Amino acid sequence: MTLGYVFAKLLKKLRGKAILNSSVANTSKVESGSALVNSSMAGHSFCGYDCLFINVSIGRFCSIAGRVIVGGARHPMEYVSTSPVFLSHKESINQKFSRHEYGSEAHTNVGHDVWIGEGVFVKGGVTIGTGAVIGMGSVVTKDVPPYAIFAGNPARLIRYRFADDVIEGLLKSEWWLYSDEKLRASAPLFNDPRAFLASLGAS
Repeated sequence: MTLGYVFAKLLKKLRGKAILNSSVANTSKVESGSALVNSSMAGHSFCGYDCLFINVSIGRFCSIAGRVIVGGARHPMEYVSTSPVFLSHKESINQKFSRHEYGSEAHTNVGHDVWIGEGVFVKGGVTIGTGAVIGMGSVVTKDVPPYAIFAGNPARLIRYRFADDVIEGLLKSEWWLYSDEKLRASAPLFNDPRAFLASLGAS
């Protein structure tokens, strides 16, 4: 490990993170360069460097890579102009010609145990179901079902992670809400979903 690498890594860390009107569980982590605005991140989740979340609820055990952008404002395509100089909310521009009220920020929901790859963009108002996987570089413009693998621009269904009965069982188990003690007891079976579900029937 060279001194240059250590110095660059230190500078990357020193940028800090921006968290406004948001909550992050104490077991979760937001890397430097990332920002959460009007958002929440539940326990045991993390996001990488240079992410942006606006009006987003993130569940437990989510793995979010770097440079992911979720949510944000939209522009009124149904108006004469899409420019914010005609809207009431604050912008970086100095002059306003009118101040039309416009609800521009939809709420986005990211379920539990979701994995989002590097450089993904997620449209505001979308729901990403529990257990879903979003491939790197994808642009998500519509809802993603639980345990679906989506990828591409626009993102589309590639396949499901498991068979229907396994998906149904995992959703019914709600394992992401287990206590730490129960998770430790169940974790040895997490590499075999069917064995994990069978253990629930035996308990």
